[in-house]
Amino acid sequence: MTYDSKRADQADPPIYKDHFYRSGDDRLTLYARIYEGDGEDKPTLLLMHGLTRNSADFETLAAYLAGRYRLIVPDQRGRGRSDYDPEPKNYTPEVYVADMMALISGLQLDRIGLIGTSMGGLMAMAMAANEPERFTCIILNDIGPIVEKAGLDRIQDYIGEREPFNDWQDAAAHARKVHGSAFAGYDAHDWMGFARRTCREMADGRVKFDYDPAIALGLSGSDQTVIPPDLWPVWDTLSAIPALIIYGALSDIISTQTIEEMQQRHAGPISAIEITGRGHTPMLDEPAALSAIDAFLKKSTR
Repeated sequence: MTYDSKRADQADPPIYKDHFYRSGDDRLTLYARIYEGDGEDKPTLLLMHGLTRNSADFETLAAYLAGRYRLIVPDQRGRGRSDYDPEPKNYTPEVYVADMMALISGLQLDRIGLIGTSMGGLMAMAMAANEPERFTCIILNDIGPIVEKAGLDRIQDYIGEREPFNDWQDAAAHARKVHGSAFAGYDAHDWMGFARRTCREMADGRVKFDYDPAIALGLSGSDQTVIPPDLWPVWDTLSAIPALIIYGALSDIISTQTIEEMQQRHAGPISAIEITGRGHTPMLDEPAALSAIDAFLKKSTR
């Protein structure tokens, strides 16, 4: 199905509490936002961001879902308020998954729905494959078992070490230059919001990306560890778990052929929603994405 990608009205941000916990290897202190639902019986959702993002990526979706669900929104190690890892070799999906299982265990969570954007979607697939009885459903945002090389090459071009920006205007201009083709209709306000979610201000007033530049090492040459080589066997183990695939019409990371094969190989409930005017990745603030997520969760988390 194809939907329009106009922005949803912004709601007042819901209140969340800060949660700090130890990483899966007990070496780092990691951070997550927790949006408590209205009542102890509310379904729990774990929202996992992409490679260079952080928990702020889900602010609009959290505002939309808060109250009806308990939302756990972490910063992966090396991002946001989580510790940077002094060993860059640990910036891999396997290690991130171990961190998520530590988070889940520490919070004593049982049945959980998963929402994953890009790298977070790869993590969601691995987690559900490892413990399918624990996870009620899975929402993948612009990711699948096959990751297109063109998209990886593009990401490699902009990720990594760079000089800080002079100010927030420079950061917003850079975001527009790098990601402009993926977000049709974005205006100056949108790009400033993008910069505010993905960067942080330094003590001297300059602005830098809110991630450890060393996360880029996992995308380099023969040492590439961010994307496992073959995820079809993983996907095939998820056939009984309700799934929703959200993807950008302009995406260079997931192809329509991959999406069609995912649907063919999935025995359980599955749907795929294309967001027009979006590349990699939809922000999940588009009315079409919010509507699809709402309908899917109502059926899948009962």
